[in-house]
Amino acid sequence: MSLEFLITTLIVVLLPGAGVLYTLATGLTRGARASVLAALGCTLGIVPHVAASVAGLAALLHTSALAFQVLKYLGVAYLIYMAWQIWRDQGALSLDAAPDQETGAPAAKPGGANRVGWRIVTAGVLINLLNPKLTLFFFAFMPQFVDPDASGASLAMLQLAGVFMAVSFAVFVIYGLMAARARHFIVSRPQVMIWVKRGFASAFGLIGLRLAMSDR
Repeated sequence: MSLEFLITTLIVVLLPGAGVLYTLATGLTRGARASVLAALGCTLGIVPHVAASVAGLAALLHTSALAFQVLKYLGVAYLIYMAWQIWRDQGALSLDAAPDQETGAPAAKPGGANRVGWRIVTAGVLINLLNPKLTLFFFAFMPQFVDPDASGASLAMLQLAGVFMAVSFAVFVIYGLMAARARHFIVSRPQVMIWVKRGFASAFGLIGLRLAMSDR
């Protein structure tokens, strides 16, 4: 594994996208623990794209306009759905009214903590899973750092993918924890919180529209 790969990976991961946006929003609305779950979900959402690129299924997306468009518009629909949920203060990023006095986190409803946690992870998985550009990204990105004629090329690609996912998870966690630290300031000011959430909703909507208008 080269230093060039690590630097390129870090640059790619640091660029704000739907996963970063979701992790930041979760940190602000749900706190530190939830932001780590969001980061985990977004990272797990990368796994199918890695598997597809290693198996050569990315070539299907690249050559089949129908397959690409179907997956793309599923992703667009989910991003728009997320934007609508955030705007209405519902779903995984909804904010409970009463904060916990010890932690400052929203008070958990009886038996609801695990359910909310699963919803946060699932939303993160779907955000990345339904983005066909990730498969094409891995299909174009990782082979640049692997000799395709060498024995064990697939294993080398999986190792690089593991490093990419580890870096992604670490960066997402840092983003989420930074957002969680600002959470008290935001939550204690309801009007600010309203505009912050509307800003996140608008950002998800814009990402969805950008994906809808993209060709590849």
